[in-house]
Amino acid sequence: MPTVIRKRQNCGLNTTFMSRCASRELRESCLTPDQFHSHFWCCFTLQNWLLDIGRPVIMIFCPLDWFPLNKPSAADYFHMLYNITTPLLLLKLMERSPKTLPRSAMYLCIITFVMGSSIHLMGESINQRLLISGYQTHLTLRENPIIKRLTPHTLIDSFELLQYYDESLGHFMWYVPLFLILFLYFTGCFTIVKAEEKMPVSAWLLLGPSGLYYWYLVTEGQIFIPFIFTFFAMTATVLHQKRKGFLPDSNGLFLLYSFSISLFLVSVWVTCLWNDEVLRKKYPGVMYIPEPWALYTLHLRNKHTTLTD
Repeated sequence: MPTVIRKRQNCGLNTTFMSRCASRELRESCLTPDQFHSHFWCCFTLQNWLLDIGRPVIMIFCPLDWFPLNKPSAADYFHMLYNITTPLLLLKLMERSPKTLPRSAMYLCIITFVMGSSIHLMGESINQRLLISGYQTHLTLRENPIIKRLTPHTLIDSFELLQYYDESLGHFMWYVPLFLILFLYFTGCFTIVKAEEKMPVSAWLLLGPSGLYYWYLVTEGQIFIPFIFTFFAMTATVLHQKRKGFLPDSNGLFLLYSFSISLFLVSVWVTCLWNDEVLRKKYPGVMYIPEPWALYTLHLRNKHTTLTD
């Protein structure tokens, strides 16, 4: 009987010790002097602009018909490089977190991210080659003239499966882990030092390009729901931590302001294109967020072709 009591006391002491260690770790992470990771955020924003936003720009100035259709194009190589550099940067982001993040969850997110972006690479590479044959991205798949002429008609189901891998499954496995990693990192970006609540000049300079990039992800990737849930989760975390006396540090404010700017830009984008009848047919319903590439192929591609000719 005394042995049982002694074991229970030891368990209680171990539990108390572990809770104290956890609380001490939390306090130390919050008391750590705030340091904005300007070098990391600059590299992360730059590679997103060059390798992600830069892909459709490369397709405009280096058309697909410059390359053999059975070989990767310049945009495909950009996408491959993006699939390599982004996971490395996300691992670096995990190392810079003031709070110890769950490694298993982070590694699982990065693996899923690589799978999703690779699926999107293959699907988009094939879909882009359909443009040479007259495929129109501002129309739905079954409304495209070249798809209607396919025989046998069972081939249409195969192209719908390809589009599902490209636009739905690929985007889901690509962007949801990305937003989850950013949110997990954000949960550790809090401090009790009020003087460290402001952002440095370098953060303000990167804020515009960062917010504009997330706008591109939401519109071109059609991922408004994961984005808005991540933004609401960030806002709820700020309110919850504020009750405990913690405030977002410069890195947390940078992420929160970037998402806020992106949400504002998405609202302006939707308002400007609200009455476009052609895009309305492709994006029916309340969740109306047209893709920039669809707008380009509908209104701007012919003008660009005329100017280059």
